[in-house]
Amino acid sequence: MLKENLLKMKEEVEKRIKEAISAENVDQIRVEFLGKKGKITEILKGLKDLSVEEKKEVGKIANDVKVELENKINNAIEEINNKIIEEELKKENFDITFPGYEAKKGSLHPITIVQRRAEEIFKGMGFMIADGPEIEEDKYNFEMLNIPKDHPARDMQDTYYLNTGHVLRTQTSACQSRFMLDHKPPFRMIAPGRCFRNEAMDASHENTFFQLEGMMVEKDLSIANLVYIMKTLLTEILEREVEVRLRPGFFPFVEPGFELDINCQICGGKGCPTCKHSGWLELLPCGMVHPNVLKAGGIDPEEYKGFAFGVGLTRLAMMKYGIKDIRDLNGGDLRFLKR
Repeated sequence: MLKENLLKMKEEVEKRIKEAISAENVDQIRVEFLGKKGKITEILKGLKDLSVEEKKEVGKIANDVKVELENKINNAIEEINNKIIEEELKKENFDITFPGYEAKKGSLHPITIVQRRAEEIFKGMGFMIADGPEIEEDKYNFEMLNIPKDHPARDMQDTYYLNTGHVLRTQTSACQSRFMLDHKPPFRMIAPGRCFRNEAMDASHENTFFQLEGMMVEKDLSIANLVYIMKTLLTEILEREVEVRLRPGFFPFVEPGFELDINCQICGGKGCPTCKHSGWLELLPCGMVHPNVLKAGGIDPEEYKGFAFGVGLTRLAMMKYGIKDIRDLNGGDLRFLKR
C-alpha cells in the first residue's frame, strides 16, 4: 500500500509541476511534498508496520522518488526563470555592438589627501596614530583637558550637546585624553578626525571640520621642539618653505599656550577674505601640556613634560590647494572636487 501511495504521489507532483506558472509555485510544491512535514514524510511514518524486507523495498522506492522529484523541481524552477529572462530580453531594444559608456573614476577628497600625507610625515618622526569616537563624553572632551563644567573656556566653543549628556567632539584633543590613560610615557601620538562646532559659517569657518591633534610627552621637551616639528610638517605638506609666527594664546590644556599662524598662501600675505585681510591664517593652537592635563592622564608632571598641538586639516588643505572658501570642501559639488 505504501509503495502504491508513493508512486501515485510522484505522478501528482509531476502533474502539478507542469501546471506551475512561477518559480514560487514550484517551490511551494517542494515544501508540500518534500518538506520535513511534507506528504512523503507522512507516508513514510507507516514503515514501522512493515516487515524488514518490505522496509528495504519501500525505503529504496521512497528515496528514488524523492531524488527524482527534487531534480524535476530544480529543473522546473530553472526553466521558468530562463523563460522570464527571455521574455525580458525580447522587450529590451539592446544592441550589443553599440559602444559602451566610459566608467567615471573617482578621486580622494583634498582633506583625505592632506590627512594621509600628514600621517606619513608624523609616522616618519616616530608618532603613533590614535583614534576616538566623534560622539564623545564630556569627561574626555573637556574635563580631562582642564576644562571643568564652570570654566569660561567652554563659552569659547559653541558645542553640540546631546540629550544623553554626550557631545559632538569639538576637537580631537579628546583622543589624547583617552591615549594617556592607555599608554605610559615617553610617547608621541597624533589623532586626525572630524570635529563639530555650532559656528556661523564664512570663508574660513565651518560647523564641521577636520583636525589633527598631536601630543608628545618625554622628560626633556621645549617650545623649540614643538616649532621644529610644526615647521617640518608644514614644509612637507605644502612642498615649499613657509613663514610662520608664534603669538601668545589662551587654551586651558596648555601652559604656556600659543597660536601658530601661517602666512596666507592664498594672497601671499597681502590680505584677502580667507585670512580676514590680515595676511595671516590661524592654523595651529599649541603649547606645553598643562600639569593638570598630565595628572588627569595618570602622568607625573614633575617627571615628564609634554607639548600638544591641533592642526586644522581643513585649513591646511585650503592652503595647499589654494581653496579660498572653506565651504567648498563640504559642499559636495563634483565640479569643485574634479579641479
